[in-house]
Amino acid sequence: MARTAHPKKEVEDALKHAEANGWRVEVGGSHAWGKIYCPYNDDECRCGEYCITSVWSTPKNAGNHGKALKRVIDNCTTHKKKTDDTAKE
Repeated sequence: MARTAHPKKEVEDALKHAEANGWRVEVGGSHAWGKIYCPYNDDECRCGEYCITSVWSTPKNAGNHGKALKRVIDNCTTHKKKTDDTAKE
């Protein structure tokens, strides 16, 4: 089943970026629109700091929130390590 699209274009673009990188997007929650979950939820992954990130439904600045979500996705230490190892081979 397809998920509900986020009403802000910039945030929806970040969510598509997350899904393309293997992150799981779950819609729903108390104060947030949803959450994104890192596919590498392991012991080496920043002590869980960035393993789960909230997606706000009405951010003050949708462009900045979208950039922040992409930054979390792109700075995942385990993903960086795995892509660096693949590039070295």
